[in-house]
Amino acid sequence: MDIQKIRFLCVDDNIEVTHHMLLRFQQRHISYTEIKESIASGEIIKEYSDDKPFPSCLILGRTKSNRVLHTVVGMADDKLWLVTAYEPDKTQWSDDFKTKEA
Repeated sequence: MDIQKIRFLCVDDNIEVTHHMLLRFQQRHISYTEIKESIASGEIIKEYSDDKPFPSCLILGRTKSNRVLHTVVGMADDKLWLVTAYEPDKTQWSDDFKTKEA
């Protein structure tokens, strides 16, 4: 997957939000704007090429207010599917939030 293509697709007309994601937005107090900001600044830290119905990846990014988020997105040719987003737990992730601790 290509972060540049994901960023290109990360505009309102191309974004699809899953029901799961809508619930997580509310439960985790993450705004739609924060998701887009974190994707714009983010990097792919894990790919899930076998995911169905579309390949997906985990993006580590920061919002304009420096909030660290992990976002899972699926990508079709012309659509970006927001699957889930969360703040990585400092006790479960490395200091740079790129590697899950054992």
